[in-house]
Amino acid sequence: MEDRVDVRFYDDKVLGESVGWFGCFDGHGGDGCVNFVTQHLFKAVTNNPKFCMDVHSALTHGFVETDQNYMRSDAGRMRDDGCTGALALLIGNRLLLAHCGDCRIVLSRAGKAKQLTSDHKPNRDDERERIEKAGGVVAFVGTWRVGGVLAVSRAFGDRNLKKYVVAIPELSEESLGPTDDFIVMGSDGIWDVLSNQEAVDLIRDITDPKAAAKKVIEEALERGTNDNVSCVVTRFHFA
Repeated sequence: MEDRVDVRFYDDKVLGESVGWFGCFDGHGGDGCVNFVTQHLFKAVTNNPKFCMDVHSALTHGFVETDQNYMRSDAGRMRDDGCTGALALLIGNRLLLAHCGDCRIVLSRAGKAKQLTSDHKPNRDDERERIEKAGGVVAFVGTWRVGGVLAVSRAFGDRNLKKYVVAIPELSEESLGPTDDFIVMGSDGIWDVLSNQEAVDLIRDITDPKAAAKKVIEEALERGTNDNVSCVVTRFHFA
């Protein structure tokens, strides 16, 4: 089991608002990288001097810094493990998103699923172009893979493919309102067997987020997913 989740709250306020931190991370090739990322990414982002003024910049620098620090910490062993990750920061009614890889975040808005992140797959047009411009190759080996090896195009770690598999996150922001119910975030083992709308429909009436996340995991396992599965559900309550 190489998945990890990370849920916590930032002690200080940003622009007068409390900050909720919700992350889902999917390791591959071992658990060294995923453990490092879940232990260090929070501090790398929140300790950034720009965090309270420019959260987007702090997120980008935090992802890249964590990746670089992991590569340095693991240099002697020369392991080639890695991990993908999706992160949601809730600041008031702002939902700030950062992800690299194929962990996914889906919003339920009045019961309709809206995918908030776009999976970083090697055959995504912009990702393929970026990889090939860097001198890499995208090949089909059962599925599309970077160098015929890795089925994601962005990740922490992955030393041997680092020139092409970057940890620069894709960023976005969503303004939340009274029609927004919850987000469900999960590793690709869930989305391999469940559509976005199926996940939303499955848990829409489950008010307890922990029970809802457990339901998604159980359904993915029941449908025969061949991968690790982890899930975080965050419900919104508007006054």
